Amino acid sequence: MTQPHPTPEAPQVTVRGEGRLEVEPELARIGVTVRAGGTDRASVLAALTGRNAEAIALLKSCGEAVAALETGALSVSPEPARHGRGERVRGYQGWVHLSAELTDFTALGELVTHLADLEWTRVDGPWWSLRPDSPAHAEARRRAVRDAVRRAREYAEALGTSLVALLELSDTGLAPGMPAPAGGMRMAFAAEAVEAPAPLDLEPQRQTVTAEVAARFTMEPPAL
Repeated sequence: MTQPHPTPEAPQVTVRGEGRLEVEPELARIGVTVRAGGTDRASVLAALTGRNAEAIALLKSCGEAVAALETGALSVSPEPARHGRGERVRGYQGWVHLSAELTDFTALGELVTHLADLEWTRVDGPWWSLRPDSPAHAEARRRAVRDAVRRAREYAEALGTSLVALLELSDTGLAPGMPAPAGGMRMAFAAEAVEAPAPLDLEPQRQTVTAEVAARFTMEPPAL
């Protein structure tokens, strides 16, 4: 005859808690690529230097709104002739990539419009995000913990008992919502405009922040 298994004096319940909220972004990142091309290497370098300086000046004109400005990859390369023998060069191509991170979005539309209006300049973005130390992350974790406690209590109540103590609480991962590249804007290499274009109207993309915890509690022995 099979003996019944007695309920332990301190039965345990393990649950998962989730926290989720949507918040306005705190950062906007844009990429700027300036190019130059021609048959003379010196003139290509001069044009590339001038366009790079013009783009940097526009970005710096935003003052403290630009939290970070960095020069990324740089390339200047010859283009071999399509026909003929030997190391014949038919021209030169050069480009410089800049990246900027903005914390103030009021002038963002005007800035990207002016940048895209520069000769042989491409603008990518904006990509919206939160600061690594954003309070939204802490709030998501608090919600996850409250959710874990609520679930554990519901399981205990379903057994006609109550929680006694927390044995373990572990963070299974915080995952801030990342902006999708498709949500960004891309303006291809623009020819010089006759007159200044109207600033773009850019609406910040709300960010989803999630947190997840695992928690283990002890309960009063239920009367089964």
